[in-house]
Amino acid sequence: MAESEIQKLTKEPSFLLTKWYLDCVDESGDAAIVYVANLRWNKLSIRYGSLLTVLDGRAHSSSSLRKCAFPRLEGDTTTLTLPHLGIMGTWRALRAPVKRTVFDGEDGSADWHCHQPMAQVDLLLQGKTRMTGLGYAECLTLSVLPWKLPLEELHWGRFLSEQDALVWIDWRGPQPWRTLIHNSEEHEIQSLTESEILFAPSGTSLELDRGLVLRSGQLGQTVFAGVSHLAKLLPHNMLSVEECKWRSRGVLQTGNSSASGWAIHEIVKWK
Repeated sequence: MAESEIQKLTKEPSFLLTKWYLDCVDESGDAAIVYVANLRWNKLSIRYGSLLTVLDGRAHSSSSLRKCAFPRLEGDTTTLTLPHLGIMGTWRALRAPVKRTVFDGEDGSADWHCHQPMAQVDLLLQGKTRMTGLGYAECLTLSVLPWKLPLEELHWGRFLSEQDALVWIDWRGPQPWRTLIHNSEEHEIQSLTESEILFAPSGTSLELDRGLVLRSGQLGQTVFAGVSHLAKLLPHNMLSVEECKWRSRGVLQTGNSSASGWAIHEIVKWK
């Protein structure tokens, strides 16, 4: 083994982040968004869970560093039980899964597995509030340090109606990568902003009203606020990354027909 390779193995940190994202939005717009993540970084090992809910138009968030179990996959059903966050529920798949390698470089890779682009969800919150509706579930596996990604801006989102499952990712930077998948078929993105997406075939569009901001600010004040001892280990440029996440009413226009539904989407900007 060359000396440079030995130096790389001894100097580069051993890093692996596995992050689950699951959500549900009912017909009225009430929503639940769940993150469950496991981080291994050299000798550090952290399991983290967070829950963001929207009930009657009011957003509330909570987090836990207690041992949070990953979702359990059995056939077409995903089951999640997080007693410390007061949530338990099932996601039953209504569309086929999708998997992509978003980034693959010398320092590691980013693999995206959308287990359920569209699901029928049944949740119980705090043992008393039941929520049912359409939802979504994905898992991101990252083996490269996030601040080493060739990334300047990320647009991500999902839109669901009774007939449609739409998910998009747009990585912007030195090595751009984007995809949009509508009902299991990949389509070329023609234009993408925080409020409108145009994609092939020509004339197909999704309009988003950005009706409710779910979370906004620097990651050091939002995502990492509940894991302060981890935040101390991260470089400033990671903590200062800006994010904005919305729950939007969306209208999907395809040819002569249109469908309305709910979207969860975000923009993340590296400075």
